[in-house]
Amino acid sequence: MSRVDDLLVEHCPTGVPFRPLGQLASRNKGINITAGQMRDKHVPGAPVRVFAAGNTKADLPASDVPAGYVITAPSIIVKSRGHIGFEYYEGPFTHKNELWSYTANHDVSGKSIYYYLLTQAEDLQNLARATSVKLPQLSVGDTDRLLVPAPPIEVQNEIVRILDTFSELEAELEAELEAELEARREQYKYYRDALLEFDPVDQDSFTIGELGNLYGGLSGKTKADFGDEGDPYVSFKEIFACPTVPSVTGGLVRVGSGENQNRIRRGDVLFTASSESPDEVGMSSVVEREPERTTFLNSFAFGFRPLDPNLFDPRFARHLFRSESVRRQIVGTASGVTRFNVSKDRFRRVRVPIPPLPDQTKIAERLDGFEALVSDLSVGLPAELAARRKQYEYYRDKLLTFEEAT
Repeated sequence: MSRVDDLLVEHCPTGVPFRPLGQLASRNKGINITAGQMRDKHVPGAPVRVFAAGNTKADLPASDVPAGYVITAPSIIVKSRGHIGFEYYEGPFTHKNELWSYTANHDVSGKSIYYYLLTQAEDLQNLARATSVKLPQLSVGDTDRLLVPAPPIEVQNEIVRILDTFSELEAELEAELEAELEARREQYKYYRDALLEFDPVDQDSFTIGELGNLYGGLSGKTKADFGDEGDPYVSFKEIFACPTVPSVTGGLVRVGSGENQNRIRRGDVLFTASSESPDEVGMSSVVEREPERTTFLNSFAFGFRPLDPNLFDPRFARHLFRSESVRRQIVGTASGVTRFNVSKDRFRRVRVPIPPLPDQTKIAERLDGFEALVSDLSVGLPAELAARRKQYEYYRDKLLTFEEAT
């Protein structure tokens, strides 16, 4: 901060002038292209990047972009609809025509303007909401008229240097934390698969069909049956994402007293019935506790209920059905082309080991410990990143707050 302060005292002791953005940079127009055309024309690594709202982008050959619309100078792209934001891009690019961009004049740092615009994003979002609540929208006049501090270029360059350094450090920290989290995940998977690896022909292993029954999810329901009333149900997404069925599910469904629908119970193992990827088919989630309320299983899923309710320690089952040795078999039960569906007949032939309950509990406790390490880091990672981002935003805002020249 002292270097910036020294430069301000040297070059603008009476304050910093503020000028409309439209005077500091040239505004660029976009091209008429749809999201579908962006997907169809996208060629990975093609030279011209096309930006749309949000994080949507595509790479196009130069021949697919109208002449005169490729911007080669470093510029600021204004995400003007929905979530208001800005992106600084230095390569050849263009954007959809509902967006616009700014290329800074030769005596102005575009990166400095970009960093300042980030400090104004919340105010501009509120301005866009005032125009339309359903789809917030900025106009070109909103940004053309926006007053931007214009200190001497020496000050702008120093601010950019400092903030670039902060950004690089933040990116390095995020990469380090992500790498640590991935290492913990791999460690857990290694010990889980080592502890649960078994020979499918082992005499102590049994098929799913020998151990229990399969049941289906909700049937005969319409969209009108789902809403704010009724009983909870476990969804496809919850099974896919959670090795343990959550105690509070994400939705309610109305089920009549005369309907023959399957309720989940403690010890059940729930599975997704299909997936777009064969490696992700048949993901499992275990009902570790008896539901406090009547709870159903939604469609596109099925459940396995052991004949003996004490067959598995539910915590052991949670690790077992996501282990490599069992997952390998489950994936083999699916077939399809664009979507892969589990064959119930083949699924009943999946074999699983049944150690004595005390051994199951010991294995579960060891794996729970490894899983806790991953969980702790998964919780701590976003918190650490949020704290660093807050620190970065504080210094960024402080660097870009000036006394306006009178």
